Amino acid sequence: MKGKGPYTVFAPTDEAFAKLPAGTVEALLADIPKSKPILTYILSYHVVVGKVMASDVIGVYGKSTKTINGAEIAFSTIGGIKLNGSTNVTKTDIECTNGVIHVIDAVILPA
Repeated sequence: MKGKGPYTVFAPTDEAFAKLPAGTVEALLADIPKSKPILTYILSYHVVVGKVMASDVIGVYGKSTKTINGAEIAFSTIGGIKLNGSTNVTKTDIECTNGVIHVIDAVILPA
């Protein structure tokens, strides 16, 4: 992320992208000018303004926060930190100069 921030980025692993339906990534990357708005919307769904550390969501269930694309994601901490009920946060609190990164095991898609 460029910009002063702070930002919280929920970063999917390569394996997370591989879980998408076959051809999804390739189709989006095949025609960047046409798919740029879709890619921007999906990727910006993985970013929250502000620095949200793992300790900020401990004990939270169902609380949501707005992403930079305007849609909301919900947090829960039953069985680990999760986004939208099923996406696991697998690594937390990777601090950066303009925020923090948390690694997730799935690409989260807005409704």
